[in-house]
Amino acid sequence: MAVELCLLLLLFCGSTISEVQPIYKPPPGTLDFGFVPSKTYDTGAYHEPGAIGILFKIVHAFLYLVQPNTFPQDLIRKLAQQQFGNTQGDYQKAIYYEIGFIVSAALGLLFILLLPLVGLCFCMCRCCDNCGGEMHQRQKKNADCQRSCFATFLFVASLIISVGVLCAYAANQHLTNQVRGAKKLVNSNFKDLKIFLNDTPAQIDYLVSQYNTTKDKALSDLNNVGPVLGTRVQEQLGKEVRPALDAALTMAGAIRETKEALENVSVSVEVLQEGTERLHANLTDVKMHLSNTLNDSACNAAQAASTCNIIRNSLDQLDINANFSGLPGVGLQLAKINDVLKIDLSSLVQKGYAAFNDTPDLVVNQTRNILSAVPYIKSVLESIGSNITTFTRALPVQKILADLMVYLTQSEAYVQDYFPVVEQYDFYRWLGCLILCCMLVLILVFYYLGLLCGTCGYDKHASPTTRGCISNTGGNFLMAGVGFSFLFSWLLMIVVVLTFVTGGNVEKLVCEPFEDKNLFKVLDTPYLLNKHWKNYLAGIIFKNPNVNLTFEKVYSDCKENKGIYTSLHLEHLFNINELLNISMYTEDVALKIEHIQINLSKIILLDEIGKENLLNFSSSGIDGIDFSAYLTEINKSVTKVDLLSFANDLEARADQLPKGALENALKGHANNIRMIHNQQVVPLEQAMSTLNQSIRLLKRTSSELMIKVKNVISAVNAAQNLINNNASQVIVQETKKYMDTIIGYFEQYTEWVKESISMEVAACKPIANVIDTAVDIFLCSYIADSVNTFWFGLGGSSMFLIPAIIFAVKLSKYYRRMDTEDVYDDSVEQW
Repeated sequence: MAVELCLLLLLFCGSTISEVQPIYKPPPGTLDFGFVPSKTYDTGAYHEPGAIGILFKIVHAFLYLVQPNTFPQDLIRKLAQQQFGNTQGDYQKAIYYEIGFIVSAALGLLFILLLPLVGLCFCMCRCCDNCGGEMHQRQKKNADCQRSCFATFLFVASLIISVGVLCAYAANQHLTNQVRGAKKLVNSNFKDLKIFLNDTPAQIDYLVSQYNTTKDKALSDLNNVGPVLGTRVQEQLGKEVRPALDAALTMAGAIRETKEALENVSVSVEVLQEGTERLHANLTDVKMHLSNTLNDSACNAAQAASTCNIIRNSLDQLDINANFSGLPGVGLQLAKINDVLKIDLSSLVQKGYAAFNDTPDLVVNQTRNILSAVPYIKSVLESIGSNITTFTRALPVQKILADLMVYLTQSEAYVQDYFPVVEQYDFYRWLGCLILCCMLVLILVFYYLGLLCGTCGYDKHASPTTRGCISNTGGNFLMAGVGFSFLFSWLLMIVVVLTFVTGGNVEKLVCEPFEDKNLFKVLDTPYLLNKHWKNYLAGIIFKNPNVNLTFEKVYSDCKENKGIYTSLHLEHLFNINELLNISMYTEDVALKIEHIQINLSKIILLDEIGKENLLNFSSSGIDGIDFSAYLTEINKSVTKVDLLSFANDLEARADQLPKGALENALKGHANNIRMIHNQQVVPLEQAMSTLNQSIRLLKRTSSELMIKVKNVISAVNAAQNLINNNASQVIVQETKKYMDTIIGYFEQYTEWVKESISMEVAACKPIANVIDTAVDIFLCSYIADSVNTFWFGLGGSSMFLIPAIIFAVKLSKYYRRMDTEDVYDDSVEQW
């Protein structure tokens, strides 16, 4: 029971004692903890402005030209710490940074002051019939050219003003549209925050509940500790036992093969001896009959003499080539092998296999005390699970989340209540901006009507005093446009300057630093927000400002949707390792694990009879066989000449003889030779092949036979010695491995919990989304970009009112009906 308890407790421990380091730590079986329950956040904290984004980029480029300096972190820090101005160069740095805005604002103020003054002077001057106020126009030859140029320039200026008005109107409408659609985005953020708060307890409960998966797997393995541990012990011992038994079994097979080979040699030699004697006698008869045939008088004829002589000279080839009568017998060796085979070595080896294969059963029988301890261990693990649950519930998570949910609900209600107010004030803003745009539109209407009426009603043949009503009306429209330009331009420029200074600085001091995270670097400046705290965020959360917790790191982690535990370094509040640590049990377990005792001495791999049988085989004398004598005869052919070739050649030469008895006789001898080959030579060749295979097998088997047998016996003795003397060490080692496997389940659980808490539990993407929504989307994309584009369009239009005024005044002189005109002689007047 101590063994099992130690195993289970060790599994669950978060640490391993140095005194009990395992020799080898196998990879544990992979546990499936499933997926931490989580919902998808709906908010996409990214704004795509659409076609108006081109205008935003143009405005950003203009602002870069106005103010290309880098973000002044030092100045912002001094402002936050109320130390700005303590150093002599602070104001110079601020002026240098803002020089673009200062110059632009100064030009705008100059415009605001001078243009109304110029307009007043212009009106007074015209009232005195000066500055074009006199209704008299001098006649010039280039009057048509001047009129056309003034009309063209005024039209171009009006077009540019129209583009500016359109830009301002588009920006105004874009901001209103975004404000109207902001409610959906705000609600989406609140929804994600509620999901974040509501899912976190369920996620923590899921992590805790998965302890049962680990516990059940550990108990399942403990219930099967006998078979599992027995199999592991068997596998470890089998690395030496199985090769030894395999070698012994191979040697038993070699004994049987040796017997078969010796029997084949004995039979084959006997067959070859008898066969060669009979073949020799038959070939002698063939030679005698051939010689008698060749002595016939027909061979004396001139046509047959040479052929008969050739045949007669080849008769000596008809003889046997291999002589098997002198080969030594193998009867003695065969008799010894038969004596060896009286003992069934294979059966003895199989008994060794069977005994070794019973190892798991032996381990099962000797580990029953572990099974009896499983209920107690289960109760221990249940209590550990209860402690985890109790500890989890004792954490302040629930209270913190409940307080945050109350605050979130109140905030949502506040936003929902005041959102109609925001929309109402945005309507007033939209209406005011629309009125400003309408001022410019009114001026443009007068200019366009003046150009239209003046161009259409102008009669070049009419004198200045006789111009038509339409032309005169066009001139009046132009002057009306000039008058409204003086009335509205300064008001428009005031709005432009105020929005330019405000929106431009928001873009440069908030939006751009937020995008490149320089703003977070300023916020993370030690002692910035609280002169007593090095890290403000850590001081707020942990009441310990020395913890390295920065705004930038928290924002970046939440942006990557990491868990709040990792992002806020909540291990400084409560350490998750303490939840999974039961090291108090490990020391006792480590001591008890050494007491495991399993006896495997009943396993006998090969008894003395089997070993003696192997030694008898090695001394059977097969290594004393004269293999060279056998191989010498085996490598010879049965006859000196191939009988089939000889018969074919004899038949071919018979065909060269004249037709008659001699030819027929020789062909008969050829057929007889073929018959001898088929009936005697072919069987002898087969016997020689069998003999060749058997001799070569015996030669291989006998090569260093004594050494081979001794090696087999030594391997068996070594394996037996391992089982008898070292099995306890192997068992302890494998028990430790088994223990490490079970520990691996709990290590997987702890690592999974840590990983899940770091990356999945309370994933704080909604927090980053709230920041992105408030700063990047609402402040920068919705407000700043729209405001900047509005003043960019409105300011450009206001600036082009100046050339438009000049060209309109000049052009109106050519459209209005004059009171007097010049009378001159073309030949006298000089141009």
